[in-house]
Formats: sequence, structure tokens, C-alpha cells
Amino acid sequence: MPKIIFIQHDGAERTVETANGSAMQAAVSHGVRGIDGDCGGAAACATCHVYVHTDWLARTGPRGEMEAAMLEFAEEVLPNSRLACQIQLTDGLDGLVLMLPAAQH
Repeated sequence: MPKIIFIQHDGAERTVETANGSAMQAAVSHGVRGIDGDCGGAAACATCHVYVHTDWLARTGPRGEMEAAMLEFAEEVLPNSRLACQIQLTDGLDGLVLMLPAAQH
């Protein structure tokens, strides 16, 4: 089971171990502060906006078209911004580092 490290805007870290699924599902099921996932993973909101650590960008893949459109509604979008609901976890993403923005909208 992959472990994901979520880093809060204030630097606090939370590591969760989870079965394969999305990074948003992992965050919500483990009560990670700052990931709401209001749309349930349909890429229809941006309440699971995260920044993928640069070491992991190639392994998480590029943004999809719908994901890019939803990120237009998020604040502080950076080149490494993703929606956690669109990052599908596999054993190959064990140790994935995701940073959270100051706020979700």
C-alpha cells in the first residue's frame, strides 16, 4: 500500500498509508486537513487542489483537460498544481509528496 506525505501550508506533515485509489480519497478517508473533495472525485470542483513535489511530477502524469479547466477556479495555481482526485495511487507512487495551498475554494 502506498504512503502519501501531505504537507500543510504551515509545514506540518501528515503521512497516510492507503489502498490504491485517488490521493483525494486517501486524504478524505484519513481526515487530512485542507482536502475537502466536495465533488467526490469527479473533477467538478477544486477543493482538492495540491502541489505535486517536483520529484514526483513525471510519475503522477500531466493534467487532464477537465482538470486544467477546474484549476482555473483555484487560487495560487502553479505549474505543479493538480487535483488530488485525478492522481491515481499505485505502489509506484509510494512516498508521494503533496503540498497543500493556503486555502481551497
